Amino acid sequence: MLRLTDIKLPLDHDEQALELAILSKLKIEKSQLLSFNLFKRGYDARNNKNIQLIYTLDVEVGSQEELLTQFARDPHVRITPDMTYKFVAQAPANLKNRPVVIGLGPCGLFAALILAQMGFNPIILERGKAVRERTKDTFGFWRKQALNPESNVQFGEGGAGTFSDGKLYSQVKDRKHYGRKVLHEFVAAGAPEEIMYVSKPHIGTFKLVNMVEKMRATIIELGGEFRFSTRVEKLDLDTNGKAHKIKGLHLSGGDYLPCDHVILAIGHSARDTFTALHEQGVYIEAKPFSVGFRIEHEQSMIDRERFGENAGNAILGAADYKLVHHCKNGRTVYSFCMCPGGTVVAAASEPGRVVTNGMSQYSRHERNANSAIVVGITPEEDYPGDPLAGIELQRRLEELAFSVGGENYHAPAQLIGDFLAGKTSSEIGDVKPSYTPGITLTDLSKVVPDFVTQAIREAIPAFNRQIKGFAKTDGLLTGVETRTSSPICIKRDENYQSVNVQGLYPAGEGAGYAGGIWSAGIDGIRVAEALALSMVSDT
Repeated sequence: MLRLTDIKLPLDHDEQALELAILSKLKIEKSQLLSFNLFKRGYDARNNKNIQLIYTLDVEVGSQEELLTQFARDPHVRITPDMTYKFVAQAPANLKNRPVVIGLGPCGLFAALILAQMGFNPIILERGKAVRERTKDTFGFWRKQALNPESNVQFGEGGAGTFSDGKLYSQVKDRKHYGRKVLHEFVAAGAPEEIMYVSKPHIGTFKLVNMVEKMRATIIELGGEFRFSTRVEKLDLDTNGKAHKIKGLHLSGGDYLPCDHVILAIGHSARDTFTALHEQGVYIEAKPFSVGFRIEHEQSMIDRERFGENAGNAILGAADYKLVHHCKNGRTVYSFCMCPGGTVVAAASEPGRVVTNGMSQYSRHERNANSAIVVGITPEEDYPGDPLAGIELQRRLEELAFSVGGENYHAPAQLIGDFLAGKTSSEIGDVKPSYTPGITLTDLSKVVPDFVTQAIREAIPAFNRQIKGFAKTDGLLTGVETRTSSPICIKRDENYQSVNVQGLYPAGEGAGYAGGIWSAGIDGIRVAEALALSMVSDT
């Protein structure tokens, strides 16, 4: 088949337009076009008065070789690549130990699924609860301020991505098309089939809950074993020779699990585990991350500014945005994890700390749009020395937010106009806060470093030049956003193993190798393959 890219059509095109566009592009007669399939559909809304849909199509024709020669210099006409997933190994019958996956976010979930599909019967350890129980605990925290440190937005089956917009796109390089495997498995577990072809697919929390359960059932059916409410306390390492080698895990409750191949997919908030690993000598480096606030506007305003008179179009859905501003003080401010038609959520995982995140359902029908507006920080400039210093910075900011918010898990918040003017807010305007348990109006400069305040005050008016109304006086800022990414990187080698602990495979967002559901799933597949090949070669 041929893959045609960059086929542009008006937003309101009719059913025959795609076929006619193919015939026109390839300069062929209708009789030569045998069939075509939609691979991807996006849109270009830079001119909101003339929004265009952009298609990628797989086309079967009767004169393929002739057309390839004819369009040899056209980058938009190529052979359709083989994107079928191919397993790299099959488990031998004489394995000494089963592989272990620590953590059941997207990375751990896909690592476990791939290992199970290859016959390795993985054991999956998750410190939190199964997704249904975890959901009850999370909603209980939002409604009653009763935080369970082991079962919340960060910890539990499905990982932090379960309580998010469920975005399934990233800028990660994916030459082996692992991302298609992620999408295929999600559809098999109940995701809408449209995620296979829309340019910015998303799922939403409630659909994710059901999907995670179905994927767990598949893994169990294939021989996997799940142990919930099980935290890894310490690695058991063989320290003979130059490099450490893993030989088992000490678990909560005093249990011991012998193992020699372990995928570490613990997410970006497992701070106690990071500390334990560092104390045992696992090589860790500090890495950059970002801090700031959640910003809320009425979704209808964002729709109007992005789509003009096409706002509300079913194909376009709720509008999103992506913004970047380079400040005079050398800092970069950018939007992150934009949630159209969503809510700001309480994402704390430790008592006495306030953290915000964003979440949407599949429908994206809530009143507000929200995103993080954050400032990049680096270990060299902002938390030098100890590899875990970034964690301590996160904690200090979260403790400040808890204190300023009233020490009841209410989040500190401020109207955009007041924040820009440097005065404390006293009442809410048209943009109603979506954060539960609740907010406390205050001065947000009290909860972040001065350079963060200065940078965001400069960035918001700049963003307003791109989206009119972004600096709207009664838009709302809620603090504090600190979990944009992991503050550490557990270094691994070309075989995906820890650089100094043989048999330990750091993976996903917590180890510093992913950012979001899709890229974490891809990394889980990569690491599962590397582990499987290692186990096969050892037998």
